[in-house]
Amino acid sequence: MMTITAFYASLLAGLYLVLSARVIGWRRSRRVELGDGADTQLLRRIRVHANFAEYVPFALLLMALAESMAPPRPLIHVVGILLVIGRAIHAYGLSQTPHILRYRVGGMVLTLTALGLAAMICFSLSVLYLSVSLPS
Repeated sequence: MMTITAFYASLLAGLYLVLSARVIGWRRSRRVELGDGADTQLLRRIRVHANFAEYVPFALLLMALAESMAPPRPLIHVVGILLVIGRAIHAYGLSQTPHILRYRVGGMVLTLTALGLAAMICFSLSVLYLSVSLPS
Protein backbone atom coordinates (compact mmCIF):
# COMPACT_ATOMS: atom_id res chain seq x y z
CA MET A 1 0.00 0.00 0.00
CA MET A 2 1.38 3.40 -0.98
CA THR A 3 -0.01 5.54 1.81
CA ILE A 4 2.82 8.08 1.79
CA THR A 5 2.45 8.82 -1.91
CA ALA A 6 -1.33 8.96 -1.50
CA PHE A 7 -0.96 11.54 1.28
CA TYR A 8 1.26 13.86 -0.78
CA ALA A 9 -0.81 13.31 -3.93
CA SER A 10 -3.89 14.49 -2.03
CA LEU A 11 -2.09 17.66 -0.89
CA LEU A 12 -0.91 18.32 -4.42
CA ALA A 13 -4.42 17.69 -5.78
CA GLY A 14 -5.65 20.46 -3.49
CA LEU A 15 -3.07 22.86 -4.89
CA TYR A 16 -3.97 21.77 -8.44
CA LEU A 17 -7.63 22.56 -7.77
CA VAL A 18 -6.71 26.02 -6.48
CA LEU A 19 -4.59 26.71 -9.56
CA SER A 20 -7.40 25.42 -11.81
CA ALA A 21 -9.95 27.65 -10.09
CA ARG A 22 -7.68 30.68 -10.59
CA VAL A 23 -7.57 30.05 -14.36
CA ILE A 24 -11.29 29.34 -14.63
CA GLY A 25 -12.25 32.35 -12.52
CA TRP A 26 -10.07 34.71 -14.55
CA ARG A 27 -11.42 33.28 -17.83
CA ARG A 28 -14.99 33.86 -16.67
CA SER A 29 -14.34 37.39 -15.42
CA ARG A 30 -12.60 38.35 -18.68
CA ARG A 31 -14.89 36.27 -20.92
CA VAL A 32 -12.01 34.38 -22.56
CA GLU A 33 -13.24 31.01 -23.77
CA LEU A 34 -10.12 29.71 -25.48
CA GLY A 35 -6.43 30.56 -25.37
CA ASP A 36 -5.26 33.55 -23.37
CA GLY A 37 -7.15 36.32 -25.20
CA ALA A 38 -3.92 38.37 -25.19
CA ASP A 39 -4.47 38.83 -21.44
CA THR A 40 -1.07 38.64 -19.77
CA GLN A 41 -2.56 37.84 -16.35
CA LEU A 42 -4.52 34.94 -17.83
CA LEU A 43 -1.41 33.71 -19.62
CA ARG A 44 0.51 33.83 -16.33
CA ARG A 45 -2.22 31.82 -14.56
CA ILE A 46 -2.33 29.31 -17.41
CA ARG A 47 1.44 28.81 -17.24
CA VAL A 48 1.45 28.40 -13.45
CA HIS A 49 -1.26 25.74 -13.80
CA ALA A 50 0.42 24.06 -16.79
CA ASN A 51 3.85 24.00 -15.17
CA PHE A 52 2.34 22.23 -12.18
CA ALA A 53 0.63 19.73 -14.51
CA GLU A 54 3.90 19.14 -16.37
CA TYR A 55 5.99 18.17 -13.34
CA VAL A 56 3.74 16.71 -10.66
CA PRO A 57 2.41 13.56 -12.39
CA PHE A 58 5.89 12.27 -13.25
CA ALA A 59 7.18 13.10 -9.78
CA LEU A 60 4.26 11.24 -8.17
CA LEU A 61 4.79 8.26 -10.45
CA LEU A 62 8.45 8.04 -9.44
CA MET A 63 7.48 8.51 -5.82
CA ALA A 64 4.92 5.69 -6.01
CA LEU A 65 7.37 3.38 -7.75
CA ALA A 66 9.99 4.15 -5.13
CA GLU A 67 7.54 3.57 -2.29
CA SER A 68 6.48 0.24 -3.82
CA MET A 69 10.03 -1.05 -3.35
CA ALA A 70 9.86 -0.37 0.42
CA PRO A 71 12.75 2.04 1.03
CA PRO A 72 13.06 3.69 4.44
CA ARG A 73 9.78 5.60 4.84
CA PRO A 74 11.46 8.91 5.75
CA LEU A 75 13.06 8.98 2.28
CA ILE A 76 9.65 8.98 0.62
CA HIS A 77 8.48 11.70 3.01
CA VAL A 78 11.49 13.82 2.02
CA VAL A 79 10.53 13.47 -1.65
CA GLY A 80 6.91 14.40 -0.88
CA ILE A 81 7.81 17.38 1.29
CA LEU A 82 10.26 18.73 -1.30
CA LEU A 83 7.66 18.32 -4.03
CA VAL A 84 4.80 20.01 -2.15
CA ILE A 85 6.93 22.92 -0.94
CA GLY A 86 8.62 23.28 -4.32
CA ARG A 87 5.36 23.39 -6.23
CA ALA A 88 3.75 25.81 -3.76
CA ILE A 89 6.73 28.18 -3.79
CA HIS A 90 7.00 28.05 -7.57
CA ALA A 91 3.28 28.70 -8.04
CA TYR A 92 3.39 31.66 -5.66
CA GLY A 93 6.51 33.17 -7.21
CA LEU A 94 5.31 32.82 -10.79
CA SER A 95 1.80 34.05 -9.92
CA GLN A 96 3.08 37.44 -8.81
CA THR A 97 3.33 40.38 -11.20
CA PRO A 98 6.19 40.76 -11.76
CA HIS A 99 7.14 37.22 -10.82
CA ILE A 100 9.45 36.70 -7.85
CA LEU A 101 12.47 35.04 -9.42
CA ARG A 102 13.93 33.62 -6.20
CA TYR A 103 10.67 31.79 -5.43
CA ARG A 104 10.30 30.62 -9.00
CA VAL A 105 13.87 29.29 -9.10
CA GLY A 106 13.71 27.93 -5.55
CA GLY A 107 10.50 26.10 -6.34
CA MET A 108 12.05 24.52 -9.41
CA VAL A 109 15.18 23.53 -7.48
CA LEU A 110 13.03 21.77 -4.86
CA THR A 111 10.86 20.14 -7.53
CA LEU A 112 13.84 18.88 -9.51
CA THR A 113 15.52 17.69 -6.33
CA ALA A 114 12.38 15.68 -5.47
CA LEU A 115 12.33 14.19 -8.99
CA GLY A 116 16.02 13.36 -8.84
CA LEU A 117 15.82 11.82 -5.38
CA ALA A 118 12.81 9.70 -6.34
CA ALA A 119 14.64 8.56 -9.49
CA MET A 120 17.74 7.67 -7.47
CA ILE A 121 15.68 5.67 -4.99
CA CYS A 122 13.98 3.81 -7.86
CA PHE A 123 17.25 3.15 -9.64
CA SER A 124 19.15 2.06 -6.52
CA LEU A 125 16.47 -0.28 -5.27
CA SER A 126 15.75 -1.75 -8.69
CA VAL A 127 19.46 -2.50 -9.21
CA LEU A 128 19.63 -4.02 -5.74
CA TYR A 129 16.55 -6.18 -6.32
CA LEU A 130 17.76 -7.23 -9.78
CA SER A 131 21.18 -8.23 -8.46
CA VAL A 132 19.61 -10.28 -5.64
CA SER A 133 17.12 -12.03 -7.92
CA LEU A 134 19.57 -12.91 -10.73
CA PRO A 135 21.13 -16.36 -10.55
CA SER A 136 24.90 -16.32 -10.04
